[in-house]
Amino acid sequence: MINRPFRLPQRLLTVVALTITIAISGCQKTPDANEAQTDTGTQNSNKNTSQTSDTQLPQTTSTTNPAEQQAPLTILALGDSLTEGLGVDNNANYPAQLQTRLQELGYKDLKVINSGLSGETSTGLVNRLDWVLQTKPDITILTIGANDAIRGIDVATVEANIRTAVKRLQDNDSVVILGGMQIYDNLGSDYVKSFAAIYPRVAKDMNVTLIPFFLDGVGGDPKLNQADAIHPTKEGYTLIVNNNILPILQPELKKINPSNVTNTPTETAQ
Repeated sequence: MINRPFRLPQRLLTVVALTITIAISGCQKTPDANEAQTDTGTQNSNKNTSQTSDTQLPQTTSTTNPAEQQAPLTILALGDSLTEGLGVDNNANYPAQLQTRLQELGYKDLKVINSGLSGETSTGLVNRLDWVLQTKPDITILTIGANDAIRGIDVATVEANIRTAVKRLQDNDSVVILGGMQIYDNLGSDYVKSFAAIYPRVAKDMNVTLIPFFLDGVGGDPKLNQADAIHPTKEGYTLIVNNNILPILQPELKKINPSNVTNTPTETAQ
């Protein structure tokens, strides 16, 4: 009887203590599963990010530089004094005027190189092809033969030289535009006709774009030629560029690089 009152509180205390312990443990987090998932998710996210970066990096480094895609086009004006611009200022010859006109029409990243040489014959031009080809022309405007005709050089020789020049240019990936020539009748009608027939024949056989007559609208007009009645004035060259060259040249430029034009030209100035 004396001990019961004493033991009862101890049991109650024990029960209370156990209850408090259970309650405390029940309130604690269960980190194992949740923390494992969190760590794994973080690791997977980091891994995915790393994989994404690794995958994208080669694509970035392999992208072509836009500047390389817009490399400048080179037009080579190749010929004799009619190309060089004998008797006019440097900014008045046809290659210089052509460069200016193309820029006005919206063509970008494009240069015209004047490789005209006064007194040049078709034979002399063939002999200097290795030199001029160092310019790596995308397009060559070839105008040659007038000096051969003045000297009365055999038509077959002139044609053979022109064919050689065209082939060499084409073999070096240059698009050739051939400027047709005609001469006065002082050498006889047979020679005149045979000479004029060279250019359309070569153009057809060698798949070359032809300017039917380079001096069309200018040759023989005293107002558009210098005192020698052979070489155009500045105004004569302006007409040659606008009326004879550009209508033939513009389609070739479009074929080679359409993106080279900022504002697509629709017509040429007269």
